Amino acid sequence: MMTTKIVIIDDHQLFREGVKRILEFEKSFEVVAEGEDGTDAVRLVEEHKPDVVIMDINMPNMNGVEATAHLIEKFPGVRVIILSIHDDENYVQHVLKTGASGYLLKEMDADALIEAVKVVAEGGCYLHPKVTHNLVREYRRLAKESAGGGSGYKPPMEVRRPLHLLTRRECEVLQLLADGKSNRGIGDALYISEKTVKNHVSNILQKMNVNDRTQAVVMAIKNGWVEVR
Repeated sequence: MMTTKIVIIDDHQLFREGVKRILEFEKSFEVVAEGEDGTDAVRLVEEHKPDVVIMDINMPNMNGVEATAHLIEKFPGVRVIILSIHDDENYVQHVLKTGASGYLLKEMDADALIEAVKVVAEGGCYLHPKVTHNLVREYRRLAKESAGGGSGYKPPMEVRRPLHLLTRRECEVLQLLADGKSNRGIGDALYISEKTVKNHVSNILQKMNVNDRTQAVVMAIKNGWVEVR
């Protein structure tokens, strides 16, 4: 089994400890180093050559955005997941422009953290479901504006569920993904277990031929398969 080496950078020791403990439940994860500031990041990455760096956005000397930009410039192969309390879409876009591969809100649950590291380590991108929802709304707003000007993408007027591709239940799960629901939230809404939700999501990604939930949601919106509410 391939081991994913992880470095955690956060100025709150208690939070670092919590993240480390969650990650160490996964046999394939190894936390190789911890730092408390963006200035530690370059040194620790140079020293430990991790696959993934989990970085807090708000730190005293060098914040996560600056540190990510430095890291990507110096080590283009390293994958960075940003931890933040902000779900504002402009903020998220600014962070992703630095080259980060993931954006998690600190209100995440353990499953989301583990899933994010797995997706990012494999070369995908991971956005917290709530963040995806905000980006989707903004995308739809801009699309409507550009459609009014006669150029750009015109959003379909009515939702056409992709029943040629997905089962009825998978269409329901896809809609809830677009609503920004986590696996647990989808399970609660549909009265099914989280394990069943994970199976549905995995089937959806396979059938839509995409790597992660974010890509699935973006594709579904472009094709008019989900309602943006």
